[in-house]
Amino acid sequence: MRLVHLDLKGAAPRVSYLEQVFPLLSQLGANGILIEYEDMFPFKGELEILRSPYAYSEEDVERIQQLAELHKLEVVPLVQTFGHVEFILKHEKYQHLREVERFPNSFNPHVPDTLVLLKSILSQVIEKHRRSTWIHIGADEVFHLGEGLDSKNWMSRNKGDTGTIYLKHIKEVVGFIATQYWGLQVLMWDDMLRKISVGALRGERMGTAVVAPEPGVWAAPIPSTVPKAQQEPVPAPVGTRVSGEHEEPQASSCPWHWCPHPHPCCPTEYDHYSVLCELLPVGIPSLAICLQTLVNGGFTEEMKRKVLDTLGFQSMQLEQSTCEGRGVFPGAEIYHMVEQVNGHLKESILKALEEESAIKGWFSPYHRKHQFGNPRNMESFGSKVLKLHEDWENFVRDLRTQLERVYFPDTVEEWMEENVNPYLDQLRDLVRDYR
Repeated sequence: MRLVHLDLKGAAPRVSYLEQVFPLLSQLGANGILIEYEDMFPFKGELEILRSPYAYSEEDVERIQQLAELHKLEVVPLVQTFGHVEFILKHEKYQHLREVERFPNSFNPHVPDTLVLLKSILSQVIEKHRRSTWIHIGADEVFHLGEGLDSKNWMSRNKGDTGTIYLKHIKEVVGFIATQYWGLQVLMWDDMLRKISVGALRGERMGTAVVAPEPGVWAAPIPSTVPKAQQEPVPAPVGTRVSGEHEEPQASSCPWHWCPHPHPCCPTEYDHYSVLCELLPVGIPSLAICLQTLVNGGFTEEMKRKVLDTLGFQSMQLEQSTCEGRGVFPGAEIYHMVEQVNGHLKESILKALEEESAIKGWFSPYHRKHQFGNPRNMESFGSKVLKLHEDWENFVRDLRTQLERVYFPDTVEEWMEENVNPYLDQLRDLVRDYR
C-alpha cells in the first residue's frame, strides 16, 4: 500500500479540490489515502462539540470515498486514540480525561470515560467508512505518558512502567475494534513501540495487537507475531505524508513532509495548535517525486521526466527545491504565487522601507508619529512606494481568490496572517501615513 496521509488538522482542502487531486495521486502511484479527519469529521450527538465550523458534511465524507473508489484509492480513516488529541482535550467538557491536567496532548488511560469516549468516536468514523478494510489508530507521540498522578499510582501498585500502560491501553482499543468490527484490520504508528522491549511485547500476548515496524516505514500493519527485526535498531522513518502542518522543522531536503521552503517559525513537534506548514498545492511536486520513488525503488532520470510531464514543468532542481515552468497540476497557480510571496514579498518591502534614504531621513517613525515632513522629500519616494503597494495589494487579492477555491476561510485567513500581513502591513502603514 502506498498511502498519502492527508492530515487535516491544519489546512483541510475543499472536497472540490480533492476531486482534482485524487486522479493525480493515482497517476503518480498512490493506491490509498490515509485520512486523519480530526475536527473535520461530521461528529453527531454528544460529539458534535468536536466539529470545526467548516467540518465536512456526511455527504462530503461519502463523496470523498466515491472519488477515491473512482480512482482506485483505498480509504483508510485515521482516529488518534492516545496522543495528538488536542482537538478533543482542548474542550472543557473533556478536560478531565487529560493525562496531565495542564496539557491537552494525551489521554489519561486510567479513567474509564477515556475508553467510552474513544469507542464513540471510533464507532462514528468507522460507520461512515463501511467500505474500508483498514482503520488507523494513530497512537504516536503520547507526550507526558506516566507523568499524571493516576499513572504514577498505577505504576507503583502494579510495578509497571509507561510501556505497560501504553500496551494495556492499545490492547483495549484494538480489542474493541476486533470485537465490534470483525475483519477490520488495524494500523498504527510504531514510534512508541520502539521504546518497548520485545520481551514486554511478547509478555503482553497481544496477538493481533502487536505492531512490528517495517524497516524505514513509520506505519505498520498489526501481525500476529513479532519478527526478529524488532530486536534490531530501526532506521529513521520515511513515508508519504501531506499535511496542513508538520512534525519537523521545514527544510528543502525534508523527505516526507513536503516543505519546499524553509519556515523558521515551525515547531519541531506539531499539534492542533501550531502554525500552518506549506499548503498542499505547494507540496505536490515534492510528493510526486516521493511517490514515483516509492513505485520504482529509486528516482531515475526517466522517473524525473515522467514527473515533469505529469506536472507540466520544464525542469526541476532538487537541491534548490525549485521547478521551472508553468505547471498544469491542480493548484499550480497557488504554487507559483506562494513562491512569489516566499521569494519577493518580504525582500521588496524591506528594501523599500530600509534602503530608501529619503524614507530613513525624512519619513522616519518620529516624523510619522508627529505628522511632520517636507513634501519635497516625501515626493521623492512617494510614487515608488505607492506603486509597490498597489502591485502587492492586487497580487494578494488574486492570491486570496485562488486560495478560497481550495480552502475554507479560516485557513486562508491564517495563511495570510502568518505569511503576508507581517510584511504587507508595514507597507500599508507607511502608505497610510504618507497619504
